[in-house]
Amino acid sequence: MARSAPGRGAGPAVVVKLGGSLLEGHGAPVLGWLDVVARSRVPVVIVPGGGAFADLVRSEQRRLGFSDRTAHRMALVAMHQTALALADLQPARRRLVVCDGGRAIGDALAAGRVALWVPLPMTDGDPAIPEDWSITSDGLSAWLAARIGAREVVLVKSLPGAGRMTLAALGAAGAVDPEFARRVGDGAIPWRVLGPGDEARLADLVGTEAEMQPDAGAGYGPGSGKTRR
Repeated sequence: MARSAPGRGAGPAVVVKLGGSLLEGHGAPVLGWLDVVARSRVPVVIVPGGGAFADLVRSEQRRLGFSDRTAHRMALVAMHQTALALADLQPARRRLVVCDGGRAIGDALAAGRVALWVPLPMTDGDPAIPEDWSITSDGLSAWLAARIGAREVVLVKSLPGAGRMTLAALGAAGAVDPEFARRVGDGAIPWRVLGPGDEARLADLVGTEAEMQPDAGAGYGPGSGKTRR
C-alpha cells in the first residue's frame, strides 16, 4: 500500500485517536486532551471517534434494517461530525485543521498544524477495510498509521485501569475492535492505550508541557465497555 508523507521535513507523525466517549459526561474530558495535542511539538494526526453520532447509526440500523455497508459509511460520516466538533472546541490555538486525505495531512503537518482526519474520502472503497462493524475508529487509526508511516498510534479512551492489559485481553474485552488487534498484532506498528489521568503521558509523547494535574487514582484505560466508533 502506498504511503503519504506526513509532512515535508516534519518527521514521522503520532496518530492519536480521541474516543467519542470523551465528549460525554461532566466537563467534556476531551477538552483536556485537545489542549495537550494543540500544544504538541511533534507532528500529530488526530483520529476522532464517532461517539454518540455512531451510536445513532447503530440504533437506526437496528430500527430500519439497512446494510452493514451503509452503516459503515454512515459511521465514517459520524467521525466527520466529531471532527467538526473538535475543531470548533479548540479555537484559541487555531492549530487543528480538518484533513480528508494524505496530501492534506502532509500540508497541515508541514505548516506546523495538527491534522484532524476525516476518513470517508480516503478510505471509501478500499478493499483492505471491511465495510461492517468489525472496524471502528480504533482499527482505522492503525490503518492510517501504516498508511502515512506514523511512528506510533495512541488510543485515548475514557475508562481507567486496563492499559496494562495485553492486546489479546483488550480484544477479548471488546475494548479495541478486531481490526485494530489484527493490524498491530505483529508489532509492526507501535501502539499504546491511554485513559483518564494519563494526559501527562501523552504530553511527554508529543512534546508538550502538561498544564493539568492528572488524577492520581487513574491509570491507563482502553475505553468504556465495548469499543465504539
